[in-house]
Amino acid sequence: MGKDVIVACDFASAEATYAFLDKFTGRKPFVKIGMELYYAEGPAIVKEIKKRGHKIFLDLKLHDIPNTVKKAMAVLSHLDVDICNLHAAGATAMMQGALEGLTREDGTRPLLIAVTQLTSTDQETMERDLLIKEPIDQVVMHYAKTAQLAGLDGVVCSPLEAEKVHTLCGEKFLTVTPGIRFADGDKGDQKRVMTPADAKAIGSDYIVVGRPITAAADPVAAYERCIREFVDEE
Repeated sequence: MGKDVIVACDFASAEATYAFLDKFTGRKPFVKIGMELYYAEGPAIVKEIKKRGHKIFLDLKLHDIPNTVKKAMAVLSHLDVDICNLHAAGATAMMQGALEGLTREDGTRPLLIAVTQLTSTDQETMERDLLIKEPIDQVVMHYAKTAQLAGLDGVVCSPLEAEKVHTLCGEKFLTVTPGIRFADGDKGDQKRVMTPADAKAIGSDYIVVGRPITAAADPVAAYERCIREFVDEE
């Protein structure tokens, strides 16, 4: 898969999600299904959106003991999503168990990526709440390399860290970057943000865009703007 814009469908119900997706009569966006929607609607929402022709990033951020995550990933592997994720903080054995559970009998599996640090976390928060004193860039790079050594396909990271991840882990190691805002938009509760054009320039493979598209007066136009800035423009 090449560069793409993933739209965060952070809605509370299937009804709201379908009303949003029905606006896209042309290009069908790659969509992210997160905790709110999945916990509200369950696997049925994933199956229906896939049936409609969308690629899916199932963003559940698993983090538990290795055996539990392995079993959970085995269940998720049957949903035919394109990307799954977990927390790199779960450590190597958990990530390897996840890969094992996610791999189907025929050897195929969705891409598996790890969350390094949430884009709502900054240095002060990390030190105060997590008792991690190292610089946040160093922490993210360590988590990324650990995920790569465990066999994962990439990481979720701030767009500010995507270039460094590629330098450390190689160009084929995927960077999926939330925290994207238009230059003339509101940052919301994200602290480490970047525009689509800037994210492209520093090498992000996928950008995840939520409210700048879903809360826009014209979501389709906002989505197409992201595509132009991140995918199409040279």
